[in-house]
Amino acid sequence: MKIVFAGTPLFATLPLAAIADAGYEVAAVLTQPDRPQGRKGILTPSPVKEEALSRGLPILQPERLKSDMGALEEVGADLMVTCAYGQILTQEVLDLFPMGVWNLHASLLPAYRGAAPIARALIDGCRETGVTVMKTERGLDTGDMLLRAKTPIYDSDTCGTLGERLSRISAELIVEALGMIERGNISLERQGEGFTCKKVSRTEVDFTRTAREVSCLIRGLSPAPFAYARIGGLVLNFWFAEEVPCEEEVPAGTVVSASPREGLLVKCGEGAVRITELQPAGGRRMSARDFLNGKKVQKGMHFEYLS
Repeated sequence: MKIVFAGTPLFATLPLAAIADAGYEVAAVLTQPDRPQGRKGILTPSPVKEEALSRGLPILQPERLKSDMGALEEVGADLMVTCAYGQILTQEVLDLFPMGVWNLHASLLPAYRGAAPIARALIDGCRETGVTVMKTERGLDTGDMLLRAKTPIYDSDTCGTLGERLSRISAELIVEALGMIERGNISLERQGEGFTCKKVSRTEVDFTRTAREVSCLIRGLSPAPFAYARIGGLVLNFWFAEEVPCEEEVPAGTVVSASPREGLLVKCGEGAVRITELQPAGGRRMSARDFLNGKKVQKGMHFEYLS
C-alpha cells in the first residue's frame, strides 16, 4: 500500500513518523513550500519537510496543488493521509487515490470543523476534545468518520501542551486506521450537525469577563498568537493564567496583587486570574515573579481595554 502523506506544521510530524515506523511505504510527502521566517525573512522548511528529509522521503511542495498535480499523479499512490496540510483538496486530487484520502482532524467531529480546533476548544472552556480520522470529501471536514479518540482538557493545558498530546494521539490513531483500511475492515459513521471554527488571532483581554473565560482565552492563545493587555504604557503578552477566588470589591482589570511572593493577580468580572508567565512586547518570556521584581506594575494599577 503506497501512501502519500500531506501535512505541514509540527503537529503533523508525529503521525508521519508513526506511519513510516509502522512499515508503511510513504511514497511521497506533500507539504507547503518553504516560507520566510523571523525578522530576517530566512526561507525555512516546514516541520514536516524536516521530518521527511531526516527519513530520506521524497518531498513535493507545490505552491498551488490544484494547478500542479502532475508530480503527485506520477507517484501512483493507493491512499493519502492528510494532517493540517494547509490547502483544500479538489475532487481531482481526491480521485487520484483508489483507497481514499483520510484526514486527521484535531477535534471530536462534527464539532470544531475548520481552522484552529485546538485553540477554539480551549477558548470555549471545553472539558474534553480529541482526534477524528475521517474520509475526506469536498466539504470542509464533513466526511464520514472512521475512528475517534478522546482526551480531557486540563486546567494546566495551553494550546501548546494540548496540541502535543493530540499529536501523539493522532500518531497512534492513524496507524490503527491504516490497519483497518488495509484489511478492508471499514465501518464509517456519518457526521451529524456540527459547526465550523475560524482561525484565531492575537486578542486583547477583556477583564470584565469571568476568570474562567479570561484564563481559557490566555491558555487557548498560548504559545501563539497570544492574548495581551496594556498597563502603565506596557503591552504584555500572556503565556499562562489560572483562576483564583477574589473577594476584593474593585473594578475588573485592577491589579489586586503585584508582589513576587503572591504573583500578579488581576480582578475579573467574576473572580480573578493569577498570571504566572508573560512576555513584555519586544522582550523575552519570563515568570511573573521575575517581571514583578522590576516593579513596573504595582497593586492598584488598572489594565486598559481598548478593543
